[in-house]
Amino acid sequence: MPDAVTPSPPPRAIAPLFALFPFMRPYAGRWALAFLALVTSAGATLALPVAFKYLIDRGFAAGDRAHIDRYFLALFAVSLVLAGATALRFYLVSGLGERVTADLRRAVYDHVLEMSPQFFETTQTGEVLSRLTTDTTLIQTVVGTSLSLGLRNFFLLTGGVAMLAVTSPVLSGYIIATLVVVAAPIVIFGRRVRRLSRASQDKVANASALAGEVLNAMPTVQSYTQEPFEARRFASAVEAAFETALSRIRARAWLTAVVIVLVFAAVVFVLWLGAQAVLAGRMTAGQLSQFILYAVFTAGAVGAVAEVWGDLQRAAGATERLLQLLAARSPVVQAEATEALPTRGDGIRFDNVGFSYPSRPGIPALSGLSLEVRAGEHVALVGPSGAGKTTLFQLLLRFYDPQAGSILINGVPTRQVPLVELRKTIGVVLQESVIFSGSVLDNIRYGAPDATLAQVQRAAQMAAAAGFIEELPQGYDTFLGERGVRLSGGQRQRIAIARAILKDPPILLLDEATSALDAASERLVQKALDNAALNRTTLVIAHRLATVQRADRIVVLERGRIVAQGRHADLLLNSPLYAQLAALQFGEQLGRRGQSGAVCDRVDSA
Repeated sequence: MPDAVTPSPPPRAIAPLFALFPFMRPYAGRWALAFLALVTSAGATLALPVAFKYLIDRGFAAGDRAHIDRYFLALFAVSLVLAGATALRFYLVSGLGERVTADLRRAVYDHVLEMSPQFFETTQTGEVLSRLTTDTTLIQTVVGTSLSLGLRNFFLLTGGVAMLAVTSPVLSGYIIATLVVVAAPIVIFGRRVRRLSRASQDKVANASALAGEVLNAMPTVQSYTQEPFEARRFASAVEAAFETALSRIRARAWLTAVVIVLVFAAVVFVLWLGAQAVLAGRMTAGQLSQFILYAVFTAGAVGAVAEVWGDLQRAAGATERLLQLLAARSPVVQAEATEALPTRGDGIRFDNVGFSYPSRPGIPALSGLSLEVRAGEHVALVGPSGAGKTTLFQLLLRFYDPQAGSILINGVPTRQVPLVELRKTIGVVLQESVIFSGSVLDNIRYGAPDATLAQVQRAAQMAAAAGFIEELPQGYDTFLGERGVRLSGGQRQRIAIARAILKDPPILLLDEATSALDAASERLVQKALDNAALNRTTLVIAHRLATVQRADRIVVLERGRIVAQGRHADLLLNSPLYAQLAALQFGEQLGRRGQSGAVCDRVDSA
């Protein structure tokens, strides 16, 4: 199965809509009731011309007032049935449309949440959001409105044709012959509408993806004064979507116009023939009136069915796009036979791990890497950008699976551990802290939803966050805004650290966790992190060597391989790369051995 959303050919007719049946099946009883109401309303509509026929032939023509009163009462009774059945159909079908759409949105969103980061390497977030909103809205329109209208008009069409044949077989023959002529433009224009509908939805998704990307990077856009450029880019995407939509609308307009002209031209011709039959005495005035009403119903039904057919084709394109999301499969899957993770063991082991990112095949991020981290050990990972440090974290969390080798925790391969259990044992603080649009309490509790306020406050104190939180307008109940815009970078980072501390996992992953802090806060948080790392296995990615010199072990990576490991002072003597990194950070180009002691003194005093 595909692991990302890929373009596909336009759907054939409305076949993709049949994939919605699993979402409609749980509400079969309500659908049956809605169908009964639909049939009743269509039957009541088809009964109206019969009532008019008797009203004219037995009432007006005979001059019988009692018959006239009786048939007017019958007409009113039919209208009451029609009103009640139509209202019930509208209520049931509209409600079911909302319900099915909500279930579909939830199913797609739940599925996307399970996808690995590999999925988002090739799929824009904005496109996913477009499919969750625009495409599902199209489906809601069809399921909640167009489908029932289409069925109702289909019943009116078939019932009207049948009653036309009963009323006048000769005239109805002319009507049926014209339907064959009308079918041709529906097929021709329908294919074009379907193709343009899919293209229009893709263009809207592209515009949404572009807008989402730019709005999430507003500080960068504004600092480089690129607002006019981004406005032009979005305007271009919107105009492309508009032009495609306009082509679709034009095709549908032509389809509607052609169908109406052909149908009414045929109806007018047939009615002229009927008028001649009345004058010749071959039909009564009531029969002609009945035939006229059925002809109008039939003509209107044909136009409505053509309109609904366009809606169904648009919804078919939207459904296919959503099915692509549901069909996408994450390459990271849970093993059929899982194994519980022991609470104690020998720690973490990377065994000859090789990995390349799917978007960069052939470029190894890790090559034959083997590393053992003892339980409770504090290990720092250092090296230049692209050395593979963050990749180790992503593999340990099973965001990806290595193409070669294996990763074990307490002797159990991570592939054999249930994903939820694996990730519950690991706490993470990333370099770019993530803050959700909720309160301070909500954000810290994200690591442990059932934690008490006292536990949250204790975690905030350990992360050196309690001071500024208590100064906020509503304290822990203060709303932080989207992505935490009301906080500084350092404050956001300390909230993220408090979240990880509250989770209290046996394994802690820190990706430059103090990078956004000032010197005073860094000392407080570094001490808190040191306390949090006690009696737990800790892996730290660090670019500032002063923050990791007290680690139990420092592992130096370069181009996906381990080139050295040991204590800080030993690496200054034995690792040219580490010594170079230390010299660059502290502003001195020192030799490998002769001046290493000066480096040690400079680093230790930092």
